[in-house]
Amino acid sequence: RRRKLNRTSSHRLAMLRNMVTSLIKWERIRTTTPKAKTLRPYAERLITYAKKGDLHGMRLAARVVREQSALRKLFEVLGPRYAARRGGYTRILKLNEPRAGDKAPMSVIEFVDRDGELR
Repeated sequence: RRRKLNRTSSHRLAMLRNMVTSLIKWERIRTTTPKAKTLRPYAERLITYAKKGDLHGMRLAARVVREQSALRKLFEVLGPRYAARRGGYTRILKLNEPRAGDKAPMSVIEFVDRDGELR
């Protein structure tokens, strides 16, 4: 069951599309823990599409990824990087300090096996 994150379905989908695009672009983003846990399956599915590298997978990924540069990076950089890996492309690290405004628990979601990873 997916989390609703106190948003309408259209807002939730738009937010997740923006977040997965940012994750592909920067390879690490800081967000709340529930959002990171919701984002993980979307990002893992896109990496699986990129590993296959076919036109159908690219079109499926293009329905989610917002920027052409991020889509290109997904298929040219991230797909080949995880070609030998069988899953588990992302890591969620919980941060000690909550968000200043509302004390929401914060996390960092990042791709594994990359330069400059936090772990």
